[in-house]
Amino acid sequence: MTNATVCRVDDNAIAAPAVEVGPRLPKGSYLPINRCNLPAMILGGLTFQRHPAPLLLDGVAELHHRLFRSLDLLAEPGERAQRFMDYMTVYFRLEALEDVGLMPGRRKLRGRADYLRMVRGWAFDPNSQEGAVLKAWVESRFGLLARYHGGLLDDRIRDDTYMQFLEACSRGLYNTNALEAQLDLLYAYAQYEQRRQQPTAVHLSLYRGFNRFSDDQVLAKPDRRRWVVLLNNLSSFSVRRERAEEFGDHLLRVQVPLAKVFFYNRMLPGMLKGEDEYVVVGGVYEVERLC
Repeated sequence: MTNATVCRVDDNAIAAPAVEVGPRLPKGSYLPINRCNLPAMILGGLTFQRHPAPLLLDGVAELHHRLFRSLDLLAEPGERAQRFMDYMTVYFRLEALEDVGLMPGRRKLRGRADYLRMVRGWAFDPNSQEGAVLKAWVESRFGLLARYHGGLLDDRIRDDTYMQFLEACSRGLYNTNALEAQLDLLYAYAQYEQRRQQPTAVHLSLYRGFNRFSDDQVLAKPDRRRWVVLLNNLSSFSVRRERAEEFGDHLLRVQVPLAKVFFYNRMLPGMLKGEDEYVVVGGVYEVERLC
């Protein structure tokens, strides 16, 4: 894969509308380049939520085309999930890390830092080291900057919270085996599996509990129940209202584009406990405030 790619619109992708209706993605919340087929200012905007398009990470489908061709032949989701996990184990040598340069005696430091460890760490605490790695991956691949990690990331030059975020990212990625490439393929598989199981679906209706938004997160209030908000670049949602209510005094319902689902609990056997959490790429969203 290339180290960095200037954003471009893929000829095979569905082009998102060029004119943004409503509040735009604020300056300072996205990068001018990313590693997918739509720039951050489009995929992170309100128009994208209303009119989603496929999001393709650079080179992933081409590099792993044999995997996806083999998945096409399997009818059962469980079989596809097992094939995907077996492929990850073999391709990234997750059970034979000496083949990719692991020094004897360092397995505890390196061998456990794989894609499953990252998503389990997120489930335990989104502000953990694993959560920092995932948010940094979203910055790199989609160009949407993290806005919160153990505190607001306001000043990216002098802010101690931001420096702690960078340190956590560095520790989480140091001496790992192509961890970001593993996350690329995890996202691509999540998108593939959703298309297989829901071929006509475009959005998911998801819920999120919250206590309060910072002043710069609420971009507009068209009416008492409809808000336009700027979400962190990666956030957790639930398919169950009663589950989401456990995480805050207030509740939102959001129509989330399937293209922005990074992973979800029941995607892989044994990945996470429970079956109701979806981890979603952020940006500007119109939300319905239920309480």
